[in-house]
Amino acid sequence: MSAAATTDQSAGILLVDDMEDNLIALEAVLGSLNEPLVRARSGEEAMKALLRQRFALVLLDVRMPGMDGFETAANIKRLDQTKDVPIIFLTGAEEDSGYAFRGYATGAADYLTKPFDPWVLRAKVTVFLDLHRKNQQLERLLRREQDSYGEVDAGLAALEAQLAGDAPPDIPALRAQVRELRQLVNKGRGI
Repeated sequence: MSAAATTDQSAGILLVDDMEDNLIALEAVLGSLNEPLVRARSGEEAMKALLRQRFALVLLDVRMPGMDGFETAANIKRLDQTKDVPIIFLTGAEEDSGYAFRGYATGAADYLTKPFDPWVLRAKVTVFLDLHRKNQQLERLLRREQDSYGEVDAGLAALEAQLAGDAPPDIPALRAQVRELRQLVNKGRGI
């Protein structure tokens, strides 16, 4: 699925944890955000989900059997399709203090310890959702601008062809084409 095909779709939040109770708690805290919440019970499931659809954010448990959170994050950051998806690591408070450093070194955007404050988690997730929406807007504007440049380029090529021909140029037609090009340029500038 290309970025252009998924840009206008609502991007969800991927919740990755091997414990059912933790997934239920995350859904309870984030359900009011009205964004799709997708569960994955392992790093492998998370990677499959990330390759199937676009996500605004991944909430990733550090300690899981099989592929742990660090390995999963490294795989996410390694793929072109998923490398820009922000990751918030979630782990128990009793975990090694080096986990936070390792999480950030692996590419995490943030790191929270369990039990987490639901208000803090919701606020952090909201920031990442807002950033995702802004990125979508920028992608749409960039596509629109590229389309406008294509139209201007085609118009200039048509003008050049008329001026390069053997027949005398049709001045009123050239003026009309220049006006059209000026309108396209002004539209692109928002004038």
